[in-house]
Amino acid sequence: MTSPQTRAGGAQGPPFLLGPPPRDRLVVTIDEQIVRASPAGIFAVAAAVEEWPAHLAHYRHVRFLERRADGGGIVDMSANRPFGLLDWPTWWRSQMAVDRDAPFIRFHHIGGVTTGMDVEWSFTPVEGGTLTRIVHTWNGPHWPLVSSFAAREIIAPVFVHGIASRTLAGLAAVAERHSSRALDR
Repeated sequence: MTSPQTRAGGAQGPPFLLGPPPRDRLVVTIDEQIVRASPAGIFAVAAAVEEWPAHLAHYRHVRFLERRADGGGIVDMSANRPFGLLDWPTWWRSQMAVDRDAPFIRFHHIGGVTTGMDVEWSFTPVEGGTLTRIVHTWNGPHWPLVSSFAAREIIAPVFVHGIASRTLAGLAAVAERHSSRALDR
């Protein structure tokens, strides 16, 4: 049997076939920003998930457990949600699919509190750059009695949006720096 390290380093299976996030879920969270970079520029930064901790202070780690031919795979991610001087650690495991032609990056959470969540990063050229949008859809955790309240009132607005908005802003800054360096040449 192949270990996760061996599989993450070399073996590449077929891409995950992850469709767009369903819009008929209990929670739909959208974070978006116009990034002053080309779609290819912000896409390249966003798709390089293993580099996120080097660019984003709130990310603790990103590790591939398994690689797929499209650059996706099974990935463990962990980020802190800051609350003033305190950080709340979070983690999740996802299937990741990458389409460089569309372009988009999709995730389907398969571990952690947000199991079952679907996520799509999309990159649309607009005047002045790229509209970069992150859509999270989810029906909430499988917790008796409090699932929908926890998803709608705490997890999605406080944690999902809190982390996604910081991630988008941080990666946008990286892509914009790369873009301005390219223009300076």
